[in-house]
Amino acid sequence: MTLKPLLLFLCTACALPLMAQKNYTLTSPDGTLQATVATGSDIRISLAADGQTLLAPSPLGMTLAGGEVLGANPKVTRVKKTAADERIASPFYKKSEISDRYNELTLTLRGDYGLIVRLYDDGLAYRFTTRKKENIQVENEQIAFTFPGDYTAYAPYVGHQRLLDFEGQFRNSFENTYAKLPLTQLDTRKLIFLPMLVELPGGRKMVITEADLQGYPGLYLNNSSEAPVLNGVFAPYPKREEQGGHNRLQMLVKERENYIAATEGTRSFPWRVMIVSKDDKELLNSDMVYRLAPASKIADTSWIKPGKVAWEWWNAWNLYDVDFKAGINTKTYKYYIWFASQHGLEYVILDEGWAVNKQADLMQVVPEIDLEELVEYGRERNVGIILWAGYYAFERDMERVVKHYSDMGVKGFKVDFMDRDDQRMVDFLHRAAEVCAENKMLLDFHGVFKPTGMSRTWPNVLNYEGVFGLEQLKWSPESTDMVTYDVTMPFIRMVAGPLDYTQGAMRNASKGNYRPVHSEPMSQGTRCRQLAEYVIFESPITMLCDSPSNYLKEPECIGFIAGVPTVWDETVALTGSVGEYIAIARRAGDSWFIGAATDWSPRELELDLSFIGSGDYDVESFSDGINADRAACDFKKQISNLPQDRKLKIKMAPGGGYAARIYAR
Repeated sequence: MTLKPLLLFLCTACALPLMAQKNYTLTSPDGTLQATVATGSDIRISLAADGQTLLAPSPLGMTLAGGEVLGANPKVTRVKKTAADERIASPFYKKSEISDRYNELTLTLRGDYGLIVRLYDDGLAYRFTTRKKENIQVENEQIAFTFPGDYTAYAPYVGHQRLLDFEGQFRNSFENTYAKLPLTQLDTRKLIFLPMLVELPGGRKMVITEADLQGYPGLYLNNSSEAPVLNGVFAPYPKREEQGGHNRLQMLVKERENYIAATEGTRSFPWRVMIVSKDDKELLNSDMVYRLAPASKIADTSWIKPGKVAWEWWNAWNLYDVDFKAGINTKTYKYYIWFASQHGLEYVILDEGWAVNKQADLMQVVPEIDLEELVEYGRERNVGIILWAGYYAFERDMERVVKHYSDMGVKGFKVDFMDRDDQRMVDFLHRAAEVCAENKMLLDFHGVFKPTGMSRTWPNVLNYEGVFGLEQLKWSPESTDMVTYDVTMPFIRMVAGPLDYTQGAMRNASKGNYRPVHSEPMSQGTRCRQLAEYVIFESPITMLCDSPSNYLKEPECIGFIAGVPTVWDETVALTGSVGEYIAIARRAGDSWFIGAATDWSPRELELDLSFIGSGDYDVESFSDGINADRAACDFKKQISNLPQDRKLKIKMAPGGGYAARIYAR
């Protein structure tokens, strides 16, 4: 072969992969974001903003039992582009309705599967679909978020000491603070649960999470190489389980299958979600996960009542100035119900202890409690009862338990200690939501992974934990920095949906004064920070974590807390910076509420409230007192006029906060 033909052959050979690759592009409705799906030897997806790459071409695929790989040598048989611009009613949420405006690309591929890519002005989502006639087993899903640079990540590692393999980490409570590291410095031994955040060039941020998680395990991420790549990891399907764990209320996986999901052959799989913000505050008002969830399966939601809860576990049933012995008994709970009724609180929770310990049997009530008497006492005072339940005790006899307590008049369950997100546990959440809906019962999932939109599909599911909440300060060491977490988590975890943080502490510690006291716990930061968190944090069912005895000595604080709504008509993100400060406004009816918090730095902010419009308004505010940096309980309440220029200046102490109600004069 002569040199010229040889060169021609080599050039042709090198060009073949490029010629075989085909790109399909999609642009967001406002033209800012551009997504590209490339099909060649595999499928890769990338994302750019105004021409700048945010996500480099990232491979995606799905391996089925038998060796079939969806995404390998893909052959596109049909391309369809659609657009939507609708409004979605969103009861029990941070606004009464949301916008659902996107452009969508659907690729139908040979082999009875497809890929749907949806691009919003604030992010990208994609999902696989299959059209198989028989049920299938998914051995693995290939996910590799590939970044063009070694960007900084905020990673919530699984909080687990067992790092020999991932199996030990699949059992966890999805609670931890954030490790802030470059992508390539993330611990290769550790799983990262979602959501997580990646800082992008130009001040943009990306929050990675998932939506519409059904019949499938939850997604973890891990960086197992020196490249800036986040790989997907899934817990395999449980093969053998044993009762055990906390008070024998859990099912512990002892053996797993060699696949992650056993599911129907014709279905849509969970959305893989990348939420992109131009600045930090946009993350505080994201609706992406809610939009991507299926519509409500409950036709009549009039019986679903969000509200606030007088809660006893955090304060360890510590009542004083009473004439009975406080504890897990009828008199104590009657007192909590009385307190709730006096302040217009909708619920009281009976947390762990009302059912006989270590029996995993919710039909066995301890003799110190007359549950029917408490339900009737609450009914007379317009206070509903919610019962705590360990996972296995609830799951093993769910239909009978739910019907029994619904007939008694109990309003719902707080189900705890799931501590897994494999397919079997995901399926349990949906079954629990359906059974409770059939019996008009509310649900608060504790010891659970992040929300993925179920609160839209099953609106009786009002809350999720999956957050490093205030309960941690009952036992966490002095090195724990809850103050910084409080101004980090809303930009990450809260993007996925509501959370059960359980704020409201009346014992407050300035920097250096915190210590763990299990029976008389305290918060970090100022009193006003605790008040502000009732506005900042999204919780349709919101706890008052402290003792009624403490609240009764703080009438101004309990008055404000009791008056804060738990669902909203409108939300406006005012300002914020991840890990530094946050300020948010929410409207319910004719009143606006403001919540702001800072890290350990004192801070002054000027809040633009021009959206409130003209007219005369009063501001009932709670601001840090002049000595709040030393005595964190120091606060100042005042009523003033809202400035006509709508510029509200606030000042916060280290670890401080600001809370206000604004109403027409």
